[in-house]
Amino acid sequence: MDSAVLLDLLGNENRRRILRLLSHKPCYVTEISEYLSVSPKAVIDHLRKLEEAGLVESRTDDQRRKYFHISRNLRLEVNVSPYGFGAKSAYPASPSLDMTGRCPHVSLDSTLGYETDSVSVSELATELGRLEELENELSLAQRWVHGRVTEVLDRLNDTIGADADSRFYAELLAAIATGADTTTEISREVETTEEVVEDALLRLADRGLVKRHRDGWSVL
Repeated sequence: MDSAVLLDLLGNENRRRILRLLSHKPCYVTEISEYLSVSPKAVIDHLRKLEEAGLVESRTDDQRRKYFHISRNLRLEVNVSPYGFGAKSAYPASPSLDMTGRCPHVSLDSTLGYETDSVSVSELATELGRLEELENELSLAQRWVHGRVTEVLDRLNDTIGADADSRFYAELLAAIATGADTTTEISREVETTEEVVEDALLRLADRGLVKRHRDGWSVL
């Protein structure tokens, strides 16, 4: 689902409270209504929107009472800084995803230990605790990276002096520094046309920040 749609959907406090309640247990409309202290009609409207977004599903028990529950895992990330704003949503990767080589900066133990039916409850509980610790560590790492990105961009901005285009110029320099040297490769990395990249590189060259070689560009 588009992250902008999710942000609009979750901008409503009562819908967030409904999801918080359903994360603990499935509930029927009257339970949710009493929890929120709002009318059942308003709850039904919120649930309808959450169902349309694919966040909530329902089932009917033997007494024909409809219970609502969260349908799937979803992660929504919002990044706000002086150099940009972005939001992205992601669903959990397949358990069979091979993490080897995918996270060179993070050490992950991808051996989950419960791939057979013989695993015990104790082992599962231990694994849950380990994964929750890892989740907290990754959250802290994300905050650290976000702060470092802003710090590095601040320093590049002071050096480049490119005003409103500082983030774009910084991405050009980063693309060259990490291996892209031809205009074609750089344009692919920063996702813009070769003409725009060429013009920007010439401006950076005038400032003495990059240099053109016979085979491409390099950072000075």
